[in-house]
Amino acid sequence: MVIGPCGAGKSTVSRRLAKLLELPLHHLDRLHWEAGWIEGSQDELRAALAPILAADRWLIDGNYGSTMEARLARADAVIYLDYPTLLCLWRAARRVFEYRGRSRPDMTEGCPERFDYEFFRYIFNWNTGPRVRTEALLQGHETKVLRFGNPTELERWLGKLENET
Repeated sequence: MVIGPCGAGKSTVSRRLAKLLELPLHHLDRLHWEAGWIEGSQDELRAALAPILAADRWLIDGNYGSTMEARLARADAVIYLDYPTLLCLWRAARRVFEYRGRSRPDMTEGCPERFDYEFFRYIFNWNTGPRVRTEALLQGHETKVLRFGNPTELERWLGKLENET
């Protein structure tokens, strides 16, 4: 599974890893959001995720703390993009401009990219809220966590992985 702050590049890395490792890729944003930015319930998300987790092979990107325990229990490894907040804010802003008015490849069709103040506030506050909860969840599991503090570290690791496969 691939986790980290919004804007870190989870979906981009996941597409690359899924292709490299020949894994079926599932984006939690696609499972959670309906067209028109209608948010599904936590129960609906867990129900949509259950058959994916029951499979032997998968790659799932996204945080969604309400599903973290179930994913950690079945994951072989966690790729944690533990990037600086300012980098994530910059990347999220760049993504808004790149996809403005269109749905991203990892998002439900009918959810066009837009500037959302609350979303950027969530990223800004990652270290004081979501990160604390994520770290606590990770502490309770023995799942292997590969933590990358910047894109260069990740690229080095991906390069090695590409050479091995």
